Amino acid sequence: MKLFDVYPLFDVNIVKGQGCKVWDDKGQEYLDLYGGHAVISIGHSHPHYIQQVTEQLNKIGFYSNSVINKLQVELAERLGRISGYDDYQLFLINSGAEANENALKLASFTNGRTRVLSAEKAFHGRTSLAVEVTNNPKIIAPINHNGHVTYLPLNDLPAWEKELQKGDVCAVILECIQGVGGIKLATKEFAQGLQKLCKEHNTVLICDEIQCGYGRSGKFFAHQWLGIKPDIITVAKGIANGFPMGAVLISPDFEPVYGQLGTTFGGNHLACAAALAVLDVFEEEHLVENANEVGNYLMEGLRSLCSCGTTTHITDIRGRGLMIGIDLDIPYKDVRQPLIYQEHCFTGCAGTNILRLLPPLCLTKAEADLFIEKLKKVLVSL
Repeated sequence: MKLFDVYPLFDVNIVKGQGCKVWDDKGQEYLDLYGGHAVISIGHSHPHYIQQVTEQLNKIGFYSNSVINKLQVELAERLGRISGYDDYQLFLINSGAEANENALKLASFTNGRTRVLSAEKAFHGRTSLAVEVTNNPKIIAPINHNGHVTYLPLNDLPAWEKELQKGDVCAVILECIQGVGGIKLATKEFAQGLQKLCKEHNTVLICDEIQCGYGRSGKFFAHQWLGIKPDIITVAKGIANGFPMGAVLISPDFEPVYGQLGTTFGGNHLACAAALAVLDVFEEEHLVENANEVGNYLMEGLRSLCSCGTTTHITDIRGRGLMIGIDLDIPYKDVRQPLIYQEHCFTGCAGTNILRLLPPLCLTKAEADLFIEKLKKVLVSL
């Protein structure tokens, strides 16, 4: 048997990581400005994380959700406090797509509707409902194309108001900073207006914080920059620093019903230990604050690179915290490939001409400077 070939791969075999660096099987060191799709929140191989996960594995790694798991209770209490949502309820699953699936199901259970509003260029996952609200027809199979979704321009409040006034919208799902969509930011005016409209029309507001949440934006959640409080929040990626986990934070207005939602592996002992270790490091090392400070520093450095007159090809820099988009006037592959193979630095991408930076939240200013130098060398050479 061979692997189902759906991933275009770089010819690099990563075998070790530490902090914001990784190494391949030949011993070559790389600076990691991508964090494995924003998954690595506290840094690769953090010693506290390793210790806590190892200790839990030596006790018990898994048992079903038919018994008490006090680690789940502890995680709910800790996450509620650190995020500012201690009055919300927590449902634990295994991935971001699952989080969005369950959020949309819960919304539909609540108001009995089936139509969803999603933003143009949105990405919410690859499973049934999650992929239907994702604005990419290439990955929506015919079986997923069920006519539930209307896609609308981000920040065009009148367009969203027109649809909500029809009175049949089950849920609005929104990335306050679009990831795959190219680091496009929702405005405060749009977000607050949208929340008001959702309340007026009995529509559930879901904020997808899978990529932009968990400290990445410089606040715990990206929507907290915008002064809104969604009905449901979905998280994954950085929640457990690489251990498969996702979660749904649910307003107290929703009343749980036995059997309404469920999962086999979600919230298992090992996953909870990993997630609790992440929160430990967040608090002890002030990583949310670091994301804000170093993110601003990195963006200032990138803008200085644009204005120095020696570097071309960058047309825009935008983002919040350590979620940054670099617009180029050339295809991103012309920059991303030499960054990997010549400068030994990982970045992400979006669209056809956007570099996407999603480093671990422990990135230092010295590492930010190092990245800028590497990027400058590549751009000058083109």
